[in-house]
Amino acid sequence: MPKPIPVDVSEHALDIYKDFSIQPRRYQPGPPQRIDGMTVGILTLTSDAPHNGEMHPDGDEILHVISGKIRVMADSSPDEDLMMGPGDTCIVPRGEWHKVSILEETRLLHITAGPGGEHRPGPPST
Repeated sequence: MPKPIPVDVSEHALDIYKDFSIQPRRYQPGPPQRIDGMTVGILTLTSDAPHNGEMHPDGDEILHVISGKIRVMADSSPDEDLMMGPGDTCIVPRGEWHKVSILEETRLLHITAGPGGEHRPGPPST
């Protein structure tokens, strides 16, 4: 019988495939890798992403703040930023362009559908 597999979530995302099998995947620099399934990540964020928003066409995304503070901005409600703190959770609907701004160091859990995903280019680096 298989044994439970310990996973260091500070170094690995958890990929949940269509057959409901789960595999840890080490975080890599650059854009997130998308799978045909769901990815669960628990991240410590200290600065905003280098893009100007993202969109997930394959399913809704769950964001849950463990600690810290973020602002979630969505194209469908440009005048209604969602401020989130410890214990707050939101669902970003499939296809919604959104951006997360880090207001203070944040520990964030996300559950993101794939394999599709788009990012708007951010400002050029100086």
